[in-house]
Amino acid sequence: MTIRKGHEWGSLAVASVPMVTVSSNAELRVMVEAARRSGSDIATVGLLGGDLMRTLGGSAQPSRFTSGEAVPHLPIDLVHVVADDSREGWFAAHLVARRTWWHGQIVAAMNAQFINTWDVAPRCHPNDGLVDLVTASSTMNLQQRWLARSRIPLGTHVPHPLITTRQVASVALDLPSKTPLWLDGQRWGSARHVQITVEPDAFVAVV
Repeated sequence: MTIRKGHEWGSLAVASVPMVTVSSNAELRVMVEAARRSGSDIATVGLLGGDLMRTLGGSAQPSRFTSGEAVPHLPIDLVHVVADDSREGWFAAHLVARRTWWHGQIVAAMNAQFINTWDVAPRCHPNDGLVDLVTASSTMNLQQRWLARSRIPLGTHVPHPLITTRQVASVALDLPSKTPLWLDGQRWGSARHVQITVEPDAFVAVV
């Protein structure tokens, strides 16, 4: 069940040994996509790196999974993507649709708070059944983009009149033209139409 106000999120338990661990966004996406495509359950995964780990307050210390002490086991949402009604994929942390950072529209669908060192979606939660959809208008000029970029590491780029943020469980993106896509930091082709749907409680992450 997704997180609810006034209720505890996840549980404390000793990590199972052996346990699948990943050290990056890319490794996590490979794991969850393989499970989804095979129709199998996604294994409980220990996070040793990546934007989801940072969002959850973890650290790259594998010893915490073998210490015998209880560590957080947290249910996490996954996000399903269909591009141009044909190509199918999933992401655990974020999707970004952009040509460049310096002109044109930028759309980020965030299941994690961070993209590398950028605090893109300060209020994002990876188990609320929603993604934070952050959109930078194509009308932002270069000076405004430089200023926003300088503020992103601290999450102070929002609120901004030309940057909108909304939370959605499912959304159809109609992009102005065929636009390059990145899933969890990896280039994933281009599309004009993108359907995004949150899959609540898809797997358990250990931090």
